[in-house]
Amino acid sequence: MASTRDTANRIGSVKNIQKITSAMQMVAAARLRKAEQRIEALRPYADTIERMTRQAAAAAGDVPQLPILNEHDEVNNVGLLLIAGDRGLAGSFNSQIIRAGVRAREETLDGGQDVTLYAVGRRIDSSLNFRNMAPKNAYTGFTDRPAFADARDIAGELMANYIDGKVDQVDLIYNSYVSPLTQVVTRQRVLPLQHAEILEGGLGEPEIEAAKGMVEGQVPVGEKVAPLWIYEPGPEELLKRLIPDFVEITVYRALLESAASEMGAKMTAMRSASDNAGEMIQNLTLEMNRQRQAAITQEILEVVGGAEGV
Repeated sequence: MASTRDTANRIGSVKNIQKITSAMQMVAAARLRKAEQRIEALRPYADTIERMTRQAAAAAGDVPQLPILNEHDEVNNVGLLLIAGDRGLAGSFNSQIIRAGVRAREETLDGGQDVTLYAVGRRIDSSLNFRNMAPKNAYTGFTDRPAFADARDIAGELMANYIDGKVDQVDLIYNSYVSPLTQVVTRQRVLPLQHAEILEGGLGEPEIEAAKGMVEGQVPVGEKVAPLWIYEPGPEELLKRLIPDFVEITVYRALLESAASEMGAKMTAMRSASDNAGEMIQNLTLEMNRQRQAAITQEILEVVGGAEGV
């Protein structure tokens, strides 16, 4: 049975751990707020890029013959970009992306297609290497605060591999941020764009007509249309610039969602750890008080026994 001093030492150790977890919880909460602000700041720009790309594609009619827009005849190799964190202590944040990526890889292989893995985060990289699934490239060191330059580097490699025919399809797998308590594993198609959300969903009739240059006299009374856009030199030339920007913004948005999810998961995990430490301190304190009471009782019995012996 542990002595009173051993129990007191354990209480001190647990209190020190509780201080650390409480500090980490506060840091994660502050970073989570900043991550939420970055997502909110990016959203209008990302929505505008998506809308302009849809309108330019509609104005161009058939899909322009751009290398990035050329859909491959067959999907023989699927690229999977797994996005998680560099550090642990975030609950199931990293592990659920690993499980989703491994499951997607197995399903793709069962379908007769090859898989090329890309990793964002040291946890993903080390886990894939441990499973003998080494990624083609790993991006690390920025997952808690990603910059647009990081997204540009990742998107550049994905687009280059797609254009070169090394991959025929590219999907992102990441944690989409809902709340500090909820992160949803999301799989999003990026390439080819014909099957991505941006072009697969298409445009509404008012947007299509406005994008093609509907004049004011042709607008039916009471019908809402998007603003009239005049493209110079043309929608095809505009798409050459918009498509890479859209892919970069899509990757950047996923990185920000993942960063916010990581901070939310870490804050929740550290709060739970602090609560568990507090409960353990109460139990250990109760145990120490019982040990003290037993020691005092034993001393009293020894004194009484000695007095009776005299």
